[in-house]
Amino acid sequence: MIGAVSESRGGPGRQRELRRDAIDNRDRVLAAAAAAVRREGTAVPMATIAADAGVGVGTVYRHYPSRDALLGALTHRSFQLVLETARRAAALDGPPIERIRFFLERTIEHGADLVLPMHGGPAPSDQATVALRDETHRTLGSILEQGRDDGTIRADATRADIVSFGALLAQGLPHVPNWKATARRQADIYLTGLLNRTGQPDADRRTVDG
Repeated sequence: MIGAVSESRGGPGRQRELRRDAIDNRDRVLAAAAAAVRREGTAVPMATIAADAGVGVGTVYRHYPSRDALLGALTHRSFQLVLETARRAAALDGPPIERIRFFLERTIEHGADLVLPMHGGPAPSDQATVALRDETHRTLGSILEQGRDDGTIRADATRADIVSFGALLAQGLPHVPNWKATARRQADIYLTGLLNRTGQPDADRRTVDG
């Protein structure tokens, strides 16, 4: 009986600890990998990622058995962050242009964590990541549609424009000392250009969202 109690206390509790450690290690590896890939490219050695994460290289391979698996996980994580930001933007009150501003601002803030296809990451191929990407596009498209319908956003703007520009803003230029400030200035200029200067909705638009 005593042995059973002792095993009960040490077994499940210890397993939960190990699971928590494993999750923490995985998160550290992903964060370190995102920074390393942006710094050195997709060919960065797995040993470098392990050292940056403060874990052994075996731990990296235990979670991600190949470089492709790691890059795929980074892309999935990036689309999760982008979708979360798009949903938060869509839920805001106020004009559509300000919701797009919020999306771009948060994308700039998330920049260091984003490894997207435009940044050298692989194009999403697994079903789960493709679903995240498509839902992001739909969510941003709904914001744009509201702006085009009420005449505040130009009729030829597409969700692909917003996604592409956000990805560009997230990719800091190495020779720019304060990239976030520069990116916010570029966002302001872009948003000004996104406005519909006529103030009237275009009922006859034939825009195809990309």
